[in-house]
Amino acid sequence: MPGVPVAHRTADVDGIRTFYREAGPRDGPVVLLPHGYPSSSFQFRNLMPALGERWRLVAPDLPGFGYTRAEAATFAYTFDAYAEFLRRFVEVLGLTRYAIYLQDYGSQFGLRLAMSAPERVAALIIQNGDIYEDEHGPKYAPLKEMWADPSPEALARVAENVSEDGFRAEFRGEVPEEIVDRISPDLWTLSWAQVRRPPGPENLVRLLADQRNTVAWFPRQQAYLRKHRPPTLIVWGPYDGYMPESAARAYLRDLPDAELHLLDGGHWLLETHIDVVVALMRDFLGRVHP
Repeated sequence: MPGVPVAHRTADVDGIRTFYREAGPRDGPVVLLPHGYPSSSFQFRNLMPALGERWRLVAPDLPGFGYTRAEAATFAYTFDAYAEFLRRFVEVLGLTRYAIYLQDYGSQFGLRLAMSAPERVAALIIQNGDIYEDEHGPKYAPLKEMWADPSPEALARVAENVSEDGFRAEFRGEVPEEIVDRISPDLWTLSWAQVRRPPGPENLVRLLADQRNTVAWFPRQQAYLRKHRPPTLIVWGPYDGYMPESAARAYLRDLPDAELHLLDGGHWLLETHIDVVVALMRDFLGRVHP
């Protein structure tokens, strides 16, 4: 891959010292990269140098993940709080037009950013980030049980997965055995090392419980897509117990002109299929966000 350097910076976002990675020309078209759970901007470490010769890629560590610290007293650890934080981060950096990479939890925060200022959105790249409840996969079952009954016992069962072993299972998922060894153990080892100190695990359990509130946003997000029809590339790994192939195809209900590519991978395609994703993004962004 091209050897474009990645810079490691910090910005003050409403009193929170926010770590972010940046690559590419300062005046280049912006690609915003909000990360998923339980990762950080580290998940984009290979994508950024590969596209940085032409685009300005910006990937923040959201509060409680990576190198961005925030106590519960100063940050709410809810989806509303994260969506507002991403909006403020974009304002602090002075980003006025951007393509947004939507994956995992980052898809929720990124879509709300898009909805807050549709005129700023040049394009969307959707990669295993779902907004269609009827296409949720079977791995949502324990979460939905906890959402329906957020008792201490239910929270405790989910909290067992906020661990290094739980993170390992999240990253490896349902990826076929022949390619699972492409997924670096650095992902779960680093992620757990960064959040293991109390109250980090408790904050993440709070976030997992709050995920139930995202479902009410789904119709609004679908309506945004229908109304504004942003140029969209869908790159999906169907070996995903949360978001199977049908969750990708569901986007075509509201974005019939979207480009859909199903790859032979799972939830973390930037680990297993980085070359393919880079080629697809370069072609797509070259046409819609040059």
